This record gives sequence, C-alpha cells and structure tokens, in this order.
Amino acid sequence: MWIWLNGHSWAQRQLVKAGITYQAADNMFLSCEDPVALQRTCDRLGTGAVKDFFWRWQQRLPSPFTREDLRAGYIHDLAFRQFEVSDTRVFDRPQCGRAVFEGVIRDHLDVGRPDSVELVFSRKITKQTRGVFRTRVITKGVEPHVTATYKSSRIKQYFKEHKALRTETTINDTRDFGIGRRVLKENWRALRSVGDHANMRLLDAQAQDANPGLDVVTFERVTRPSTSDNGLYAPSLRFGDPRVMSILIALCRFSHVLAGFTNASLCTLVNGILDCDYTSRQATYDLKRLVRNGLIERIDGTRRYQLTPLGRRVAVLFTKTYGRVLTPGLAALNPDLPPQLGQRSPLAIAWRKLDQALDAYIARQMIAA
Repeated sequence: MWIWLNGHSWAQRQLVKAGITYQAADNMFLSCEDPVALQRTCDRLGTGAVKDFFWRWQQRLPSPFTREDLRAGYIHDLAFRQFEVSDTRVFDRPQCGRAVFEGVIRDHLDVGRPDSVELVFSRKITKQTRGVFRTRVITKGVEPHVTATYKSSRIKQYFKEHKALRTETTINDTRDFGIGRRVLKENWRALRSVGDHANMRLLDAQAQDANPGLDVVTFERVTRPSTSDNGLYAPSLRFGDPRVMSILIALCRFSHVLAGFTNASLCTLVNGILDCDYTSRQATYDLKRLVRNGLIERIDGTRRYQLTPLGRRVAVLFTKTYGRVLTPGLAALNPDLPPQLGQRSPLAIAWRKLDQALDAYIARQMIAA
C-alpha cells in the first residue's frame, strides 16, 4: 500500500485552523501574516501526523488481518518510499529572481560541470502533436531544471511559477545516507536534516560562486608553497597549470554538495578533462596538498572529501578567470589569428589603442627629458 502526503497542503490546513492568513500558489507559500508561526507549523509535521493519517483511512479499507491477528500484535508498519525536503525563496521582484537563476544555469554549464543539462517542457509532445518544435534555453513554456544526483537521491532546482527559486532534495532510498526505512521519529529527523543541509549547501555554494573574490594574501598563499596551520608543508597550486586547473574544475561540480567526492571519483572527473592519464597516486598527492592549503576537508568517518568555503571561492575564481577571461582573451590577442578576425576583435582594438597611447606617452616623456 502506497501513501502520498503533501506537507504544504497539511501546513495550509493547520494555518486555516489557527486563523492565520496566507497566500499560496502551486505547492508553495507566497506570503503569510505570521511567518514564525508558519515555520513552527512546518516543523511540527512528523511521524505522528503520518501514522494518524494512515490509521484514519485504514479503518475504512478491507484488512487482511483478523481480530485474532490484531490481538496477537500483528499490525501494519510504515516505511519511507520517498522523502522530499524543499526550500522555496520567493522574490519580491521576480525579474531579479529570474536573472539570479539564469546566472546559476550558466555556472552549472561550465563551472558546475554537470553530466547533462535538461529542459523540461510544460506541454507533452507525442506523435499526434502537430507543428514544428524548437528548443531554446529560456522561453515561455520551458522550465530549465538543474539536477545533481547521488546514488538514488537527487537535488532539483528550478524557478517556480516565475516567482520563486525552488530547491528540492528527494531521497528515494534512505540507506543512501545510512538511515533506516521505518517511519520512526529518529529516522524522520535524520532525513529532514539531510534534506535541509543539502539544500542549504547548494544555495550557499551558488552564493559563493556569485562572488568568489579573494584577497591578495590568500591568493599568494595558495599559489606559492606555504605552511599549514598545524605546521605541515603545503605545496603550491599554480594558477594556469593544466593539472591544477583540471582538478579545480572537477571540484566545482555541484553534485559534490550531496555527499562529497573520493579519490576514485576525482580521477574519473580529471581524466575527462585532461588529455593525459591521471592516476590514483597523483590524486592522493593532490588531495593532500588541497587539504593542507585548506581548500578541502575530509568528512568524518569516511574517505570522502568536501570543499571548504575557501576552497569553493578559490576553485570558482580560478576556473572562471581561466575559462572566461584568460583563455578567450589570449585567443583574441593571438598573433597567428587571421587579420580579418583580429582587426575586428573588440579586445584587440582596445589593446592596439592602449599600445598607441603608451608609445605616445613614452615618446613625450623622452622628448621632455
């Protein structure tokens, strides 16, 4: 027997009983006169409400248990088939929210390094559907979804109803996180904690990606040999080095916020970026220097690692600067570029003007001397 319970609908009914005014739209709250009471209501949802709902309806359904079975202690037991925790950020100015999400999509395309990017259409297209169909990145009737997966679980993010940034963690197998399947209070709290933390880690990571600036001292400490806080030698991570850049690109992967990464998964990702083989021994060395530079940390009790806040800022800054500024900039200034292309490049035109201005300034100064 399968049971579907919608926490938003349950919370709405509780607010109605309490006489609290709210505005809802498609499984989310747009506004509420008492947000604190709304949060308390959502936190109150637990195993008790689920079991009460089940037994209330079970009394109306035929039961395979006889009275003797029930007296002997045989009853139904509930298990988690799917558990979803959502985070909905409603924007006062939806246009700004859409701009934020478009920036998130761009980061997932290059910095995030996803396995796939999908556009989910709001209308179903079959063989009987007439007309010509085209795919666009952002258009009416198309809702871009950003998805990060871990085993049987996933995080999905999209801009809901053109008003809110929705982040959903869906756990399809509780054992992915070492949590039991029975509907018990401790399992419920553990699953809720996994979902809340996963949502917040993704949102925090995206916020850090939007503003990844570093101070000069941190930049020099990372790019030059240094000493860690516990006195150990920390090898440098040279900006522009192909191996270092490939590692940092791999570390920006947003799916890491779910459960981190391992030596083996780092090898797989880096091998997909580098032109040469990247071995487990090299990954071991690189993980050690990343730890000593404070860019990653080991998850307690496991062999998995996660980026620190400093590590994400460094990885995103290096990746964006190398991929979006340095590489295309050097390509535009390449002397081997065909003249008809080089002359029309805005960067090349500006560079020639700078060269001419510097030459004229030097000439004037030499004459004055």
